[in-house]
Amino acid sequence: MQPLQVGEVIDIGGERIVVRQSVERGHKLALRPIAEGAEVLKYGWPIGRTSAPIAPGDWVHSHNLKTGLEGVEAYAPPSLTALEQIRKTPDAPGFMGYRRANGRVGTRNEIWVLCTVGCVARTAQKVARLGAERHAGKVDGVHALTHPFGCSQLGDDLGHTRKLLAALAGHPNAGGVLIFGLGCESNQLDALLAEAPGLDRSRLRTVCAQTEEDEIEAGLTALDELVEIASNDRREPCAMSDLVIGLKCGGSDGLSGLTANPLVGMIADRVAGGGGTPVLTEIPEIFGAERQLMARAASPAVFEQAAGLVNDFKRYFLDHGEPVSENPSPGNIAGGITTLEEKSLGAVQKAGRSALTQVLRYGEQVSGPGLALLEAPGNDAVSSTALTAAGCTIILFTTGRGTPLGFPAPTLKIATNSDLALHKPRWIDFDAGVLAAGAEREATADALLDLVLSTASGRPTRSELNDEREIAIWKSGVTH
Repeated sequence: MQPLQVGEVIDIGGERIVVRQSVERGHKLALRPIAEGAEVLKYGWPIGRTSAPIAPGDWVHSHNLKTGLEGVEAYAPPSLTALEQIRKTPDAPGFMGYRRANGRVGTRNEIWVLCTVGCVARTAQKVARLGAERHAGKVDGVHALTHPFGCSQLGDDLGHTRKLLAALAGHPNAGGVLIFGLGCESNQLDALLAEAPGLDRSRLRTVCAQTEEDEIEAGLTALDELVEIASNDRREPCAMSDLVIGLKCGGSDGLSGLTANPLVGMIADRVAGGGGTPVLTEIPEIFGAERQLMARAASPAVFEQAAGLVNDFKRYFLDHGEPVSENPSPGNIAGGITTLEEKSLGAVQKAGRSALTQVLRYGEQVSGPGLALLEAPGNDAVSSTALTAAGCTIILFTTGRGTPLGFPAPTLKIATNSDLALHKPRWIDFDAGVLAAGAEREATADALLDLVLSTASGRPTRSELNDEREIAIWKSGVTH
């Protein structure tokens, strides 16, 4: 879609509409009169109510459309007999991955250097850098995944940090993990390791900086041992059922819900149909569209868990004096998204049509096949880190505005519009904007799935090539 100018005449199904205000690409144009206070529909669902009368040819945006979201809701269970099940595809294509001793499968064979507390973050970074130079080519990479937390945290806030780091320590993309502690921090090493009883201890090393004469040398010695073990790992044929993919969007625009997000939804359905696990998160960005997901709950218990998760997150906003509709971001608004409902209805399309089989709280890991709903905020780094901790070994990240940010799991950036793909080729892995120009959906989905599987088999993403890799932990409590 190209921008529309005042006075321009467009033909919609034989009806001529005169443009009354300039309309940028991705923004909305009224095709018929809409009374003040009336619902406005997009994707067949309400995205808010008009705050002023709207005439045909008017630009529809935040000046004449407002959210209808308020607070927590009572959700009525749907008829589960009407649930649409995705056709199973046992012959789905596979990939070449790293099968770990516990049966989980990684798409990379890296050494991860974690820290219990921000005080030793720079130490972890230094050891990872020196280790990467020393062992270049022996493993898929040596990376420090650091954060500023781990001390002066209380209660659940400390628990979240500990739980998330424990989940990262057991990730299948890590052929070995080195954890640095300081010694006096709240997030003690022993307590952290107790959160991950399933860790392969033969591939884990720990260093307490305060008890070592030279913590750098101690870290490098431990890293040498891990590389020696992981360098013997080899890729082997793995099935689609071994794949866990994260579904994420950032910097959305008016085309997100029309191109990239539904395309990713097709990939989610193919992965779920092959016995794999797609994972959707960003709970505040499903407000207004949550009923679409809940209607696909595989059981009454999953429905209740999903409803509880959504309402708990709404209470989190309300308890901090914030409205549940405080979204979209300035970039989203500039791109044509007016209300949170509109953003949410586009965002949930990343989940395709698969049955919702599991609901995960922050820091929890997937427990089986089928679509999972994961507790995390919309922030790109926080939610993508949570997806990785949940077990995702690839993340599909749709974007209408672009970002260089990368995460621990290989992250494919999928542009919603071709202008972005052309303008930022060093950021973007796949152009879904071709759908707006008439490209055939199934063929485009085939091409994206091929890219996903080749990435799972070792092809580097743009963010990996750019050495962009960060984690962020959800800070949800007080600091003393």
